[in-house]
Amino acid sequence: MNSPAPAVTRNTIKLLDVQNFTLPGKLAAVLFGTFFLTLSSYVEVPMFPVPMTMQTFAVMLVGALYGWRLGGVTIVAWLAEGAIGLPVLAGGAGGAQHFLGATGGYLFAFPIAGMTVGWLTERGWNGQRVWLSALAMAIGNAICLVLGAAWLAMLIGAEQAIMLGVVPFILGGLLKSALGAMTLKLLTRDTKPAAE
Repeated sequence: MNSPAPAVTRNTIKLLDVQNFTLPGKLAAVLFGTFFLTLSSYVEVPMFPVPMTMQTFAVMLVGALYGWRLGGVTIVAWLAEGAIGLPVLAGGAGGAQHFLGATGGYLFAFPIAGMTVGWLTERGWNGQRVWLSALAMAIGNAICLVLGAAWLAMLIGAEQAIMLGVVPFILGGLLKSALGAMTLKLLTRDTKPAAE
């Protein structure tokens, strides 16, 4: 009589599993995340009235890796650093005036976008499903564009806000979403334990 073959289970291993970190580990993760977000701010293509940076790439990746709660805390901590004047925003800028000017809507959208990506990632839109991960990050980018343009529209009008604050960023947002999903895939892997 043949015994049935043992089932092979698949486990997903995260190289950065912050959900299981201790409190000091989570604080260190927040500090590292704010540093990563700051570095992304220095990768900039000057545009008017809003520069193109790698911030949205970093925001979506922090949300996906940290989850919606810790990701949101990390992004808000980074924005607080910028609000008090630390040079952590686009091109090394800092100060509360950036939250009231043309970039304000995008800055306020970052925590919402990152938390949305984190929430979707926790529900399976993760590195093991690259196309779903890319879609989650594209949704996050869309949130940034919609909220950013809504704020910008109050300053320069709706048509100008769309032409200057949305259209030039669509392709970049899609490319950064794909890059983010591939990065997330590299930071997670499937393992198949040996049959017992």
